[in-house]
Amino acid sequence: MSYYIESYARGEYEEKKSRFIGEIFPVRTQAEAEEALAGVRKKYYDARHHCYAYVLGKNYETVKQSDDGEPSRTAGTPILSVLQGEGIHDALLVVTRYFGGTLLGTGGLVRSYTNAAKDALNHAVLLRRVDGFRASAEVDYSLVGKLKRLAEKYSLKEEEGEYSLKASLTWLVPGDILPSFRKDFTELVKGCTELAIEEAEWYTNTV
Repeated sequence: MSYYIESYARGEYEEKKSRFIGEIFPVRTQAEAEEALAGVRKKYYDARHHCYAYVLGKNYETVKQSDDGEPSRTAGTPILSVLQGEGIHDALLVVTRYFGGTLLGTGGLVRSYTNAAKDALNHAVLLRRVDGFRASAEVDYSLVGKLKRLAEKYSLKEEEGEYSLKASLTWLVPGDILPSFRKDFTELVKGCTELAIEEAEWYTNTV
C-alpha cells in the first residue's frame, strides 16, 4: 500500500534534555525537497544537526538520507526507515536536534531520531493512493437513479457528471472491483450502452 502526506506536519521528542523536532513535508521533486530542507535550516539556524531523509516516486525512484554530522547510520537511516516502513512516498522528513549537554550513544540517537520522526508522521494526514480505472458511460436519464444506486453498492467515487441530451457519468473504480461492477452494469443497462475504461489513479483520505 502506498501513502502520501496531505500537508506539513510536526512532532517532537526529548531525550536527556536533547530536543528533537520532527517535520514532514509533501514533496514531488528533489528541488522541492532541497528547498524545504533549506527552510528548516534557516528556521532553526542555531541547532546542531538537521538530519533528514526523503523518498520520491511511485516506486522510490529517488531516495536520500543524511546523518548531518551525527555518527553514521544513527539518524538519516532511522528516519528513512520510518518513511519506508509506513509505505510513505513523495515526502521529506527532517529531524532537527538541539543538543542537551549529554551524549546519548548510538542506541539513544537511533531511538530519539526514530521517535521524533514517528511523532511527526503521527500528526500528518495520510492519503492512500488507489490504482484502478476511470469508467464512463452515456446513458438515458431513466437509468441514472439505478446506476447511482449501483455505484453506492460498490462505494465508488463518482466524478462530476454531465447532463445534456443524455447523462454522462464517470466513476473511479478500484481494479479488484471492476469485473463485478462491469458485470452488474451490463446487466442493468441491457445492452443500451457500454462502459469506456481507462487506467487511473487517485488519492483517498485514510481517516
